Amino acid sequence: MTDDSRPDWRAEMKRIRRAAMFEHASEYVVALSRGDRAIFSILALGVVISSIASFMALEQALLVQVPTYGGTLSEGEIGSPQFINPLLAISDADRDLSSLTYAGLMGIGGKGNLVPVLASDYTVSDDGKIYTFTLRPNALFTDGTPITADDVVFTVKKAQDPALKSPEYANWSGVSVVAVDKGTVRFTLTKPYSPFIGLTTLGILPAHLWQSIGTTEFPFSTLETNPVGNGPFKIVSISRDASGLIKSVSLGANQKYVLGRPYLDEITFTFYTNSDDKANALKNGSIESAYGIPSTHVVTAPYARVFGVFWNPDQQKIYARTEVRKALSLAIDRKAIITSVLGGYATPILGPVPPGGNVTQTTIPTTSDPITNAAQVLTMSGWTYDGSSRVWQFAQGGTKAKLTIPTITIRTSNVPELKNVAGAVKAGWEKLGVGVAIELYEPGDLSQNVIRPRKYDALLYGEVIGRDQDLYAFWDSQERNDPGLNIALYANKSVDTLLENARTTTDTETRVKALQKIEDLVSADYPAAFIYSPDFIYAIPSDLSGVVLPQIITPSDRFATIASWYRATDAVWPFFAR
Repeated sequence: MTDDSRPDWRAEMKRIRRAAMFEHASEYVVALSRGDRAIFSILALGVVISSIASFMALEQALLVQVPTYGGTLSEGEIGSPQFINPLLAISDADRDLSSLTYAGLMGIGGKGNLVPVLASDYTVSDDGKIYTFTLRPNALFTDGTPITADDVVFTVKKAQDPALKSPEYANWSGVSVVAVDKGTVRFTLTKPYSPFIGLTTLGILPAHLWQSIGTTEFPFSTLETNPVGNGPFKIVSISRDASGLIKSVSLGANQKYVLGRPYLDEITFTFYTNSDDKANALKNGSIESAYGIPSTHVVTAPYARVFGVFWNPDQQKIYARTEVRKALSLAIDRKAIITSVLGGYATPILGPVPPGGNVTQTTIPTTSDPITNAAQVLTMSGWTYDGSSRVWQFAQGGTKAKLTIPTITIRTSNVPELKNVAGAVKAGWEKLGVGVAIELYEPGDLSQNVIRPRKYDALLYGEVIGRDQDLYAFWDSQERNDPGLNIALYANKSVDTLLENARTTTDTETRVKALQKIEDLVSADYPAAFIYSPDFIYAIPSDLSGVVLPQIITPSDRFATIASWYRATDAVWPFFAR
């Protein structure tokens, strides 16, 4: 017998000892009385249960929670959708549903950055005029049809059709688009325009369904409210009232979404006629989420809007004087307005660029007495205040001819927020010794009869700045007349050059530097008394996770990361969560 075939005598001895031990233990248990055996059994059971519980506790301590599929969300919205179509969406309800059911070549990331969606990547020519996109080969419409370059070409050319009167017409006018092949599309611009890439978030329509529908029939197609899209969700059902208006819409997760199925199973929109009804529905639990309503659990994001009082020196020559504009701006107690009027949901500003980007905001003087600070600006510039007549005066060139600051008439929109802000501004300027009157207009009337003909000396208004922060239309000297948006009638050659450079350069760092100089120069000139940039407020249920809001341009931007929102979780070992 070889050594390998010999029995292991040590292992055999251990086996014999264990058998003897169990035999003695069995004899001991048998020898116990019935009561002792019961106690022994209970103790043994306790040891087993304790061991299992300890193991489970250890396991729970080591497991991590990860998102999983499941859960629903009920959202409240004002208005009723008509066009669930990215080319015709005109209301917030339209844009919300269009953003959920359609996707573009690019989309918005959680930090406001642009990320590829239907496209896998893109290139830009050296001269900044040609953009070439490669489509993802697995991109599908909800009917299972592949998304091709022809769909992109069809959508853009339809946006360029003046007969359709699409809100997207101005964005795409002059852009040439061609399908290089089935999976490649090329855009050619007449001149470099760095914000162009942001336009490619436009939702893509299925050409095979829409191309047979004439332009005049476009708005009336059943596809407007029953779309075949390519976004993270798809329409499941629609409920209408007796008059045919849509009262609610249910959307289900799109299993074919190119970036992966969303975690939530369903989102239901209920539509209300006014904000009070929506707020009451949120309060009583009829809906779980809604934007624009402060609640116990909200998420906020910078709103790409700037509000302020814009001066018109053509109407009142006194506003051509920098020290007057500066004093009136500094007399506004921005922090008090944000606290008392806006509920704390805003950021004070002193320049034209809204917070949330890469530009450093102009510093607002820290003082407990803004009125004294403003008065010093005037007195140091040669102005004196006549307390008896309550008038600021300035002697021109030592002569008896004096300038005075006249009563300021603030024209603004007749909406609660702006009405209250105007009242707070009025109170501050009156403390400075300047008379103030307020005129309120309905929004349409203000636009047509006050803003477009530039019939105001002081206009309290808000500007919506795009995600690309292209300020050209608001501050370039060529945009001072209607339909331009330079409502301060501002003219500065250095700023004109910077505005042009910012929109033509393809280098991000160069563009940010140009924007920073624009912020610094415009704020130093005080062409407007900039007051605040509002926060976007979104009330959501406390157990809804994964909600990341980018800088908000339109309310539909809140759904930028919707595919990652979740209410259901699962416990897994850490190495499975990677």
